Amino acid sequence: MIYNDLLSKDKKMAIIGLGYVGLPIALEFAKKISVIGFDIKPDRVEMMKNKVDPSNELVAEDFDGCDIQFTSNIEDIREASFYIIAVPTPIDEHKKPDLTPVISATETVGKVLSEGDYVVYESTVYPGCTEEDCIPLLSKISGLTYMDQFKVGFSPERINPGDKEHTLTRITKVSSGCDAESAEEIAKTYELVIEAGVHRASSIKVAEAAKIIENTQRDINIAFMNELSMIFNKMGINTYEVLEAAGTKWNFLKFYPGLVGGHCIGVDPYYLTYKSAKFGHHAQIINAGRGINDGMAAYVARQVTLKLSSSFPNLKDCRVLVMGATFKENVSDIRNSKVADVISELKEFGVMVDVVDPYASPEEIREEYDFELAPSIEGPYHCVIVAVNHTQYTKLDEAYFQSITHEGAIFADLKGIFRDQITKLQYWSL
Repeated sequence: MIYNDLLSKDKKMAIIGLGYVGLPIALEFAKKISVIGFDIKPDRVEMMKNKVDPSNELVAEDFDGCDIQFTSNIEDIREASFYIIAVPTPIDEHKKPDLTPVISATETVGKVLSEGDYVVYESTVYPGCTEEDCIPLLSKISGLTYMDQFKVGFSPERINPGDKEHTLTRITKVSSGCDAESAEEIAKTYELVIEAGVHRASSIKVAEAAKIIENTQRDINIAFMNELSMIFNKMGINTYEVLEAAGTKWNFLKFYPGLVGGHCIGVDPYYLTYKSAKFGHHAQIINAGRGINDGMAAYVARQVTLKLSSSFPNLKDCRVLVMGATFKENVSDIRNSKVADVISELKEFGVMVDVVDPYASPEEIREEYDFELAPSIEGPYHCVIVAVNHTQYTKLDEAYFQSITHEGAIFADLKGIFRDQITKLQYWSL
């Protein structure tokens, strides 16, 4: 049994893709079994060899005591017998699933697959993707027969970047296999590192669907909050005060308005709507939620410029400071950051924009979004937008914001973290 062979180190595991999902998994397993960590980018591999996490989520000590080999050479992973694929699953410019990374990873594994090997996918996909898109490719490239000569499973990642409480080992893992034997072997393997336990899904499709609805549910709930924010803004009511009052009821779901970006919540629902359309079903609620959330950057920019134009005579002379560019607080990840859309919209209105962020890489920002991070805050500004509630920003007070702004400046608090603290600037929040 492969579980016993991994435990005895007679066989090795290979993790394909060492991003914010793959690297933590690789290191946790490497404390128990022999692991090969594979990434297509040699520069990232060199960083990890030196105990540096390119995603800035882990520290050097997390690499200690690990039986792991980092490589970008496909020949090195030929030694493995249990493969975990943990690569991104983005969307294209038409908001359709882009399976390029997962197909590429599948091709890589197919070239080295041997009889008796296991392949487990962690990448978020639509129900059916593993069996319809990936397994036939594995079989074709390897020349091996699915089920008879190699087994496949699906165990969706549940890592929450920046969360130091709900870490990999403390989150219940969902796992599945292509038959009863593989399902159990895969679950037992994950139980080596998952303290919270493993939920055994009845099939690969069930496991795929479970993951895709986790983020879709959050997306829809946040969209509801964003729509409420628009309504209450017209009524002159603070949304966060409404939610605080409603939240005193025990069964009220505590979601909040905001920009919905990142590589999960802002992306995964499109995988589900894409697949549902293949079955002739138009996912009305999901698409409506996506429409609201994708439109929030433009909404924020419009609200800010409306307030600016009512207070300052020439909009094109106005300077705006945007604080935060990553997709969420206290992380360096800028993928699908909706703050970038806010910045783009503001520039369309002709205002001058400075952007700062203590976590984001200036090079990555330049490459991904084609704008520069300001090296420092140089006021005075006509408006400050606190777009991401990084810890460094939450410690600031109104006196500081006054020191970098013109009299009567706009203070846009997208997360509502300064509610009741700003009285001298023109306060606005979602």
